[in-house]
Amino acid sequence: MTSRAPRIAAWLAFLLPAFMLGGALISQYVFGLYPCEMCYWQRWPHWAALVLGGIAVLSVRRVQGLGVAMAALAAIAIAASGLIGGFHAGVEYGWWEGLTRCATAMPAGNTTDDVLNSIMAAPLVRCDTAPWSLFGISLAGYNFLLSLGGAVAIYGLLRRKKTGTIVA
Repeated sequence: MTSRAPRIAAWLAFLLPAFMLGGALISQYVFGLYPCEMCYWQRWPHWAALVLGGIAVLSVRRVQGLGVAMAALAAIAIAASGLIGGFHAGVEYGWWEGLTRCATAMPAGNTTDDVLNSIMAAPLVRCDTAPWSLFGISLAGYNFLLSLGGAVAIYGLLRRKKTGTIVA
C-alpha cells in the first residue's frame, strides 16, 4: 500500500501558492491595496512554487521521485517567500529598515503625456507602512506565517514513511 502523503504534499505545494497569489491579486485589483516593491519580491517565489507544484501534482502518480522532488523545491520557494514576507513585516513594524526605496507599478502609455499622466496619477506605496492588518498582523506577516507553516507541512508530508511515521 502506497502512502498518500506525497500526493497530499504535491497538492499542497500547488494550492498554497495559488491561494497566496490569488489573495494578493484580489487585494490589489479588487480592494485597491497597491503593492510596494517588497510585496512584488514576495510574489516571485510563489510563482516559481506554483509551477513546481503543478509539475509535482502532474507527476507524483507516474514518477513519484520527480513529484517528490518538485514538491520539495516548491516548499523551498514557498519558504523563501515567507522569509521575504517576514523581512517585509519587520520593516512595516519598524524593527529594521528596508533595503530599497518604495516603488509602485505604473502602466506605460504610447506618448510622453500618457507616461507623465500615469506617473502623476500613480499612488505612492510605502514599504514601511502596512496598508491593511488583521489582529495587528499585516499581509506580509500573514505571508510569513502561512508560507513557512505550509513549507513545514509539505516537508513533513514528504518525510513520512508508508507506515505513517516520520523519518528523522
